[in-house]
Amino acid sequence: MTVGDHDVLLFDLDGVVYVGQHAVPGAIEAITSATAQGARCIYVTNNASRTPEQVALHLRELGVPAQAEDVVTSSMAGATLVAQFIDEGEVLAIGGEGVAAALADRGFTPVTSFTSSVRAVMQGYGPKVGWADLAEATFAVRAGVPWVATNLDSTFPSARGIAPGNGALVEVVAQTAGRRPDAVAGKPEPALVLEAIRRTGAQRPLMIGDRLDTDIAAGSRLNLPTLLVCTGVSTREEGLAAVGEERPTYIAADLACLLPNQAWFAVA
Repeated sequence: MTVGDHDVLLFDLDGVVYVGQHAVPGAIEAITSATAQGARCIYVTNNASRTPEQVALHLRELGVPAQAEDVVTSSMAGATLVAQFIDEGEVLAIGGEGVAAALADRGFTPVTSFTSSVRAVMQGYGPKVGWADLAEATFAVRAGVPWVATNLDSTFPSARGIAPGNGALVEVVAQTAGRRPDAVAGKPEPALVLEAIRRTGAQRPLMIGDRLDTDIAAGSRLNLPTLLVCTGVSTREEGLAAVGEERPTYIAADLACLLPNQAWFAVA
């Protein structure tokens, strides 16, 4: 299998392209090579806090020639899910700037407080999300409006270590309100990858990630080939032992496998 067998490469970001503010060694060269070989490189992230423009700027600062249209976030997929419940109106936006921006891009009016005119709530990660935000979300959820979570990742990697992720905050609302989200956008649920495929028109996509339980499982649920790179959370040994939807199609030490004449290890 080679890069040329795929028209679109769907990259997870954290642990694959970068860790914090630093690029994974060799990742920039590999992505540049994949682009030169004719593949379109798209970046799909469960992190809902930033807008595509902000993510693309970070990538360009690292040396990746990315534009906003090359980034698909769980907020964008979440807004698509919201549109399956309502066609217009106010949506309570809980999370970072990316949550409100994605809702506005879909024609909704993002608001920060629950009132009788709020027709849905979308909850995503944001570093400044606090008790007041979770309380507003709880008011909305208990009132019965549709509730979309951008993702259910329980942890979030930070420069100081592992911190609570959006999934942990969703659990606070769920336990208080007594019900679960009506829909979830982020990996391993298929909405985020489907959003990327829809936006790119991909015919032969490859899902690339470092986590078996999110990236690989998301690709498997859509019957896509998957590539596990061992630069983040999951190890080669874990990939070889994985079963079901978490079993990758291929395993490689890092993204250098995308360079010409490099072998991909197929998992039997």
